[in-house]
Amino acid sequence: MTTAPQLDVTDRFRELLDRLSQKAIEDYYNPYQRFDWADHLDEEQWWMSPELLSVAGTDQQEQLDEATLKRLSKWESVNFYSLNVHGIRELLMEVISRIHTPGFEVPSDFFHHFIGEENEHMWFFSEFCLRYGKKIYRPPVVALTSGPTYEPEVENFLVFAKVLFFEEMVDHYNMAMGQDERLCRTIRQVNAIHHQDESRHIAFGRELVGHLYTLMCERVGEDRLREVEAYLKRYIVYSVNSFYNPEVYRDAGIADPLALRAAVLADPGRRVAERRVIRKPMAFFRKIGLFADDTLPLG
Repeated sequence: MTTAPQLDVTDRFRELLDRLSQKAIEDYYNPYQRFDWADHLDEEQWWMSPELLSVAGTDQQEQLDEATLKRLSKWESVNFYSLNVHGIRELLMEVISRIHTPGFEVPSDFFHHFIGEENEHMWFFSEFCLRYGKKIYRPPVVALTSGPTYEPEVENFLVFAKVLFFEEMVDHYNMAMGQDERLCRTIRQVNAIHHQDESRHIAFGRELVGHLYTLMCERVGEDRLREVEAYLKRYIVYSVNSFYNPEVYRDAGIADPLALRAAVLADPGRRVAERRVIRKPMAFFRKIGLFADDTLPLG
């Protein structure tokens, strides 16, 4: 009979869980009452920090006038929140399937806070999209939400490693836009509040992923670890590429959205911008020993 993988729960981990759970209680807010939803957002203002646009740092950016870039910022903003809706839905299903199951007894109390907060995040991101964009963009056609069938300890590690990466990537945008005075109050508020909650989730995620990595290393060989590294790197590239959405370019009035996507993806300037977005999670995966280097496969 195979026993469930057991976390090596340290006093430090328990103390962190207690502290984060208490902080979640103290910081709790009712999202249905918290937000000051504007009746409409100015179409001639920035909806996303221009430095965060998918064309930023490229030759293509220089070929677009400011009015087009601001129009693009509206739809890239809607796409960003749409990606959050889809990403949160996927991670919630994975976490819910593990709460109060063997091996996850200790973090399950915090999972309740996590699940509740992520459900509320999904609501206010969808509310933004539907209020101001009248739609939620579809998820990318080629999804990489599941990989080959692995050992339970590998599956558990991959689930929470992907959750952590997604949260850290999103938080890069939240931190910038939550403080950007060029953006309206509604957009700043949505991003600042999400960052407040995600800071707890990231602290928890890093600790949990570290424990799960140790457990995985005890159960599988080097070949499997390299498979996991390759899979997670592909997931990172897939996640980054989801920001280059031809439907967004079409809605922004770009004449040939597929050509723009291809040109932007090929522009070396985007590699610099992308590395800023993923710098923290990449460094973390190298620190715990999973990533042997910081190279990524071509998209």
